[in-house]
Amino acid sequence: MRASDRAYRTLLDEIQSGALAAGAVLGEVEQSTRLGVSRTPLREALGRLVADGLVVQASPRVTVVADIDTGDIRELFEVRRALEETAARLASARGDAALFAALAAEFTDMDAAATPDAYYELIARFDAALDAAVANDYLTGALRTIRTHLVRVRRLARDNPARLAASVAEHRLIAAAVADRDADLAAHATHVHLHNALTSILGSLESDETPTGRVPA
Repeated sequence: MRASDRAYRTLLDEIQSGALAAGAVLGEVEQSTRLGVSRTPLREALGRLVADGLVVQASPRVTVVADIDTGDIRELFEVRRALEETAARLASARGDAALFAALAAEFTDMDAAATPDAYYELIARFDAALDAAVANDYLTGALRTIRTHLVRVRRLARDNPARLAASVAEHRLIAAAVADRDADLAAHATHVHLHNALTSILGSLESDETPTGRVPA
């Protein structure tokens, strides 16, 4: 792995996990020393994070982790809704029906409150199956960018057992609709899921000024 890729991956993981919080200053000298890379690959890594919208350039040598607020989250979900509803429609026409039926069955058997890590792993596999079914590099590339930010959003809000259970049911319906090649139902179920996810996230943030943990998104 190139030094710039390694630095980018480390900083990305730290931003998404919260180890580098919003407002954290990423000084060029300090970060190159800490990460064990020279300044050139560090600058390349920081440039990629700037392009991702995860950091902002405060000065030529100082970069700061970008803040994220309710306005950012609402805008993120506006884009996410357009992309994911389209993806659900395309997957209904192009996807492997048997694969999505199997995913729907897994969601039926999932106890997300008891095994949240397994839930998020299943969500990752569902997203990967959706991307493969869509077979549109432009659309899936845009979705990858959105998901990069969603990791931070999930961490900013608290786990909610009732919301986890509801999210499992919502994903089961989406997967089943794709398996049945019902594009309208798949898109509508995706719309409802995203509405509920956004409502839950904003509600959690409003009830706690310093929230931690994740919510399904």
